[in-house]
Amino acid sequence: VQLQASGGGLVQAGGSLRLSCAASGRTSSSFGMGWFRQAPGKEREFVAAINWSGSSIYYADSVNGRFTISRDNGKNTVYLQMNSLKPGDTAVYYCAAVGSGSYYYESSYDYWGQGTLVTVSS
Repeated sequence: VQLQASGGGLVQAGGSLRLSCAASGRTSSSFGMGWFRQAPGKEREFVAAINWSGSSIYYADSVNGRFTISRDNGKNTVYLQMNSLKPGDTAVYYCAAVGSGSYYYESSYDYWGQGTLVTVSS
């Protein structure tokens, strides 16, 4: 499975961005998908995840209520709508496809995209 993240950029605090993750390869629509982020000098952390059908969704407490994850299996694409952005959301955002295990842990993901940079100015 190959993953291509896009949609990052520079936005003012309070603004919105939508990230996209286009998947290709074998049965990519059957994978659970997640978004992680890594801020400068910090470890990568879980942001949100969605199972293959979209019936189960998970969020980190820090983004719950502001971010929305969704997927369009017909387009093999997962989205992360980010609203009410804060400077603390500045990070490189990565999409990943789940292999097995909990959606919250990096070790559960077998495939990773290259990352897209989100910068939120105050």
